[in-house]
Amino acid sequence: MEKKQPNRLGRGLGILLGDTEIPIAKDSILRVPSDANAMIRLDSIETNEEQPRKDFDENSLQKMALSIRSYGIIQPITVRPIQNGKYQIISGERRYRASLLAGLQEIPAFVRTVDEVSALQMALVENIQREDLNAIEVAVTYQRLLNECDLSHEELSVKVGKERATVTNYLRLLRLTKEAQQAIVEKKISMAHARTLVAVEDIELQKKILKDIINRQLSVRETEAIVKKLTAEVKLPKTKVKVMLPDEVMTFSRQLSDKLKSKVSIQKDITGKGKISISFTSNDELTHIIKSLS
Repeated sequence: MEKKQPNRLGRGLGILLGDTEIPIAKDSILRVPSDANAMIRLDSIETNEEQPRKDFDENSLQKMALSIRSYGIIQPITVRPIQNGKYQIISGERRYRASLLAGLQEIPAFVRTVDEVSALQMALVENIQREDLNAIEVAVTYQRLLNECDLSHEELSVKVGKERATVTNYLRLLRLTKEAQQAIVEKKISMAHARTLVAVEDIELQKKILKDIINRQLSVRETEAIVKKLTAEVKLPKTKVKVMLPDEVMTFSRQLSDKLKSKVSIQKDITGKGKISISFTSNDELTHIIKSLS
């Protein structure tokens, strides 16, 4: 009997729907049940390299450490058990770092027995709720949720509590040049300016308008007028953004092509939309494909 291969493409979604078993390593310490509140030693906690938040302000951490010395940890961090009796942070790395500065030996934590995909999703969703994120950080987090957690746009909008159109507007910002994205981060242009620039598909023209916005301190309305005028005067070549597909998607494409004995093509754009194409050259090939998929 042929051994059934695991469906890796649907792994993240399967976990969310609760139909996937989460393997726990035998040497993981699971003395605390899932979702329980426990006191865990700081030296048994590890940070997550995939944590979406990379920069931690030292002054802010010092202030939090002073507060922790006086009042303790009010909101527990969230961790998951991993191998060798260690725990990995899902959310709350800032509280963890401040606790180290405060000289604590242990910290309250919610323990969740989830796998890496679910842990990443929880960390990303928690990160997106921060109030100090700029628009590009929000867009990058949305894109990671789509790509790494196998979410659709509709599922993503539900997870982050935003309208689907709002999510799409943020994702479109990733089509901007690096200069334009940096201008958003540095607050040289507003989100409204950025949405107007996204409509300009010609890269050089986009850069020119960006310079005008910054140097001439153009309002959003003035920017819209310039974009409308220039795009009407110039025939803009459509700039295609090539999206590299993950290795597991390419592997799936090859496996499906071998099974159907037909060429299989998977295409995806930067918004996460795409299509799967199966080629055939005769009625016999079409019949074979239909039978194989059935």
